Amino acid sequence: MLSVYVPHGTQLERIAVDAGVEPPEAAVWIDLVTPTVQEDKLVEGLLGIAVPTREEMQEIEVSSRLYIENGARYMTATLMCQSDTASPKTTPVTFILSSHRLCTVRYDDPRPFAIVEHKLGRACGPKVSGETVLMDLLDAVIDRSADILERIAAEVDQVSHSIFEPDDDAQTPSYKEVLKALGRKGDLTSKVRESQVSVGRLLSFLANEAEGMKWAKDARLQLGSMQRDVIQLSDHATYLSSKITFLLDALLGIVSIQQNDIIKIFSIAAVIFMPPTLVASVYGMNFHNGMIELDWSFGYPFALGLMIVAAVVPLVIFKWKKWL
Repeated sequence: MLSVYVPHGTQLERIAVDAGVEPPEAAVWIDLVTPTVQEDKLVEGLLGIAVPTREEMQEIEVSSRLYIENGARYMTATLMCQSDTASPKTTPVTFILSSHRLCTVRYDDPRPFAIVEHKLGRACGPKVSGETVLMDLLDAVIDRSADILERIAAEVDQVSHSIFEPDDDAQTPSYKEVLKALGRKGDLTSKVRESQVSVGRLLSFLANEAEGMKWAKDARLQLGSMQRDVIQLSDHATYLSSKITFLLDALLGIVSIQQNDIIKIFSIAAVIFMPPTLVASVYGMNFHNGMIELDWSFGYPFALGLMIVAAVVPLVIFKWKKWL
């Protein structure tokens, strides 16, 4: 799908471009979503650039993600997608700056794009350009990552409370559910950190090119501010990853202690009942020669008492040794 955004008064109007129709020359933002070959050719003809393929966008080396070609700046970043669902993922998005126009190429729908589209659809500056749209998109990406990390931090605190301070009245989740929750939070945190590292590299590249593109001082200061935000978010994501790892280790330790307690109970029960079992086995042999208790009127009570004593003695020893 090919959409272009054209300044219209104090708004940025979105226009869907059908196949075979030339995009308007006044467009400052061209958005390619899962583009077809025909749409790629339309954009290439309008901007005089080569639109990268999906395979090229997925390459991880920096030289393939941040480069200059024919006067256009190509910048590919990994953005979060579907972070509010049970299956969050990351997706590569390419930003191309050429002749004060921005072209974005993506194969998914990250939330910041909808946020910026609604924002610029309501109001935009009189000097809107591809550079200002790019700054709005990057700012929205950083804000979105911060919101995700804040949500993860709150949910991790809840999990921590359920592990160390479970409510007796409330129904506490099973350890299996807690492990799954921590695993999901750890996976989401690692994806956010991956996205922030990618965005940080893009901002560094853009800051180095800002001088050559003759950006205003305010724009360069905003770039510096966003770089600091990305560094802080990356550090916070690292902290959350460490906390999640700690909670996983603590939970596994608690499970191990509880399992050891259960095994301890079975072991003590086996030791306690072993002597009575031995006594019962001896008196169950029924040998008339050599077993005088067979003809003794108190033989049965004597055997029962011996079994009770044999069970109580190990129990008393365990109590004395403080093993119970």
